[in-house]
Amino acid sequence: MDYVNAFWIGGLICALVQILLDRTKLMPGRIMVLLVCSGAVLGALQIYEPFLKFAGAGASVPLLGFGNVLWKGVKEAVDSHGFIGIFMGGFKASAVGISAALIFGYLASLIFEPKMKK
Repeated sequence: MDYVNAFWIGGLICALVQILLDRTKLMPGRIMVLLVCSGAVLGALQIYEPFLKFAGAGASVPLLGFGNVLWKGVKEAVDSHGFIGIFMGGFKASAVGISAALIFGYLASLIFEPKMKK
């Protein structure tokens, strides 16, 4: 059942984003920022954790999950380091995911020989 929940929650998030892209004049970059900020706000309101337990990877993989990770990192860093934690918490919490994306993106570019669009 975990796979089913992850599939339909992730699909619902993607469908809602597609509706925003099709029905509004919002640019993709703004929608991505909206998703990240929504994840952070839902984390701050302590709504995201129960949602994450129910949906699993369907909630943790999209940009909502990234916003929540940033929020948790900033909260932990502020609790332990004070004001300076605002600036270092998000970087510490998301460093592994960002590093993995860069490394795997680079490896894929070596394997598949990317070409510029004409």
